[in-house]
Amino acid sequence: MNEINYTEVNSKAIDKWVKEGWIWSQSISHEAFVKAQQGQWSVLLTPTKPVPHSWLGDLRGKRLLGLASAGGQQMPIFCALGAICTVLDYSDEMLAKEREVAAREDYSIEIIKADMTKPLGFEDESFDIIFHPVSNCYVKQVLPIWRECHRILRKGGVLLCGLDNGINFAFTDDESELANRLPYDPLENRRLLEEDDAIEFSHTIEEQLDGQIRAGFTFTNIEGDTNQDGRLASFNIPCFYMTRAVK
Repeated sequence: MNEINYTEVNSKAIDKWVKEGWIWSQSISHEAFVKAQQGQWSVLLTPTKPVPHSWLGDLRGKRLLGLASAGGQQMPIFCALGAICTVLDYSDEMLAKEREVAAREDYSIEIIKADMTKPLGFEDESFDIIFHPVSNCYVKQVLPIWRECHRILRKGGVLLCGLDNGINFAFTDDESELANRLPYDPLENRRLLEEDDAIEFSHTIEEQLDGQIRAGFTFTNIEGDTNQDGRLASFNIPCFYMTRAVK
């Protein structure tokens, strides 16, 4: 069971979602790009709450890595604001979205296909900012990712993350009743492995938050966020963390 190459499964599943019009692969418009150049912009780490501009600061000339952040939503904004951007993702279709927007708006961006569960192919202290939206739910171990982020950030560099806090995994798909014990590991669920879907993991607060501290980061901001819709959202139950941490 544990021999399954789940990151390959997830890459193919996300490719399929993109072709079906997945909301997180709907690239920004030309109008939104122009507005960003004029200082009017918004980006998300979690489903509904925009990232405060102060969390990013002046991006002109900053080297920024979009970690598992392809899809043509955030990176075009950062390029419009003057950042020197690299995006790393494991989905061909998500990376294709980045190429499309970069060609349309005529800006340069380094686009890399890679599995973030493996060592990242960057030199030490390569970036000023890492922007990491909700995505480590697709990997089993997150502490190695935090350690790699710390390695490739410069001193004083900023790690911005969107994190699923695990509550969604406890419920049935319609959120009507509790169904799973946490933390949830789908590699132990044979029924799920037979479905044409991604393999997603819940992670504990120790993995998500304390893991960043153990990797060497210091938090400056933590905020909660809800699902976009559904029963949990109607009760304003936070299912995500949005974090800002500094090396």
